[in-house]
Amino acid sequence: MNELRGHLLTPGGWLRGALRIEDGRIAALDGDPVDEAAVRADATTPVLLPGFVDTHVHGGGGADTMDAGDATLRLARLHARHGTTALLATTMTAPMADIEAALRAVAPQVARRPAGSARVLGVHLEGPYISPERLGAQPAFARAPAIDELLALNAIAPIRLVTLAPEVSGMLAMIPALVEAGLRVQIGHTAASYEQATEAMGLGASGFTHLFNAMSPLHHRAPGAVGAALAQGRHAELIPDLLHVHPGAIRAALRAIPGLFCVTDATAAAGMPDGDYRLGRQTVSKCLGGVRLPDGTLAGSTLTMDVALRNLVGIGLPLAEASARCSRHAADYLGLAQRGRLAVGAWADVVVLEAATLALRQVVVEGEAIEA
Repeated sequence: MNELRGHLLTPGGWLRGALRIEDGRIAALDGDPVDEAAVRADATTPVLLPGFVDTHVHGGGGADTMDAGDATLRLARLHARHGTTALLATTMTAPMADIEAALRAVAPQVARRPAGSARVLGVHLEGPYISPERLGAQPAFARAPAIDELLALNAIAPIRLVTLAPEVSGMLAMIPALVEAGLRVQIGHTAASYEQATEAMGLGASGFTHLFNAMSPLHHRAPGAVGAALAQGRHAELIPDLLHVHPGAIRAALRAIPGLFCVTDATAAAGMPDGDYRLGRQTVSKCLGGVRLPDGTLAGSTLTMDVALRNLVGIGLPLAEASARCSRHAADYLGLAQRGRLAVGAWADVVVLEAATLALRQVVVEGEAIEA
């Protein structure tokens, strides 16, 4: 593939023109400026957006990161067909042997992107260093912090994000060492007070894991972790499946947090029919678009990033902003200047959409065309 034509969302705004690809990267962008209203009104011309970047993906296509084996490849291929061009394979709280096995299986996918799959950038370690009081759908294998143990996991496969509960004894002391090692620390699965979350941010914690979910909520006399995110956060994940977070809360977070970005928190049930699936060591059930434990607790999602984009537009965001929340903000948070944007020299990660419906027509990952 050498060229794509349509309405292009570039860092400088919309263009009606062409995007040229050479050696997996964007070589040129040519066209005339156009406004978003004209883009959406022209039903005959496709829309080209940056490929989606998902920092929180447990599974998809029947596979879960914790399954090890070829699970990461299977989930990366499923999500690529839905427009995700780069992702972090996400673990569950589990016995250390299970986590190590999962990371050993992820490592080859990070080293080389197989054909037809999204780029696996590394790992999001979601637990086991979390609060037993805010497990959410995580199994009860939370453990005390241990910096040497965590850095040993990072040596197996690169950990780009780690979710921590800062109120757990010893956790705050670990944050500066993790940041020094190049890991991004997110506050999540936490019962932290506003003050504890704020202290963690002062030590280098830079984000929040699935904002509002599995964390101390906002109350006007006890603002909790949610209050710290809204008052001081620059980055946070949010799951826009419209089950995990009400549209009103989404809009409040969008106004408060400049770098808010969307994640799927997808499970093995994503892209699959209703039924029972595995999430780490637990059985979860997909029904009516949601994934739940037997007690009814939401347990990840069936969301894909193309649906996330449409949901954001559906609650009133301009397409350009919705795109940024699904691509550029996450790429910037991870320090990836060559992903999440249509710019000369960036990786040719592109989603091609129908203008009227935003239905996915085609996906390009590092110059490779993948049929949606």
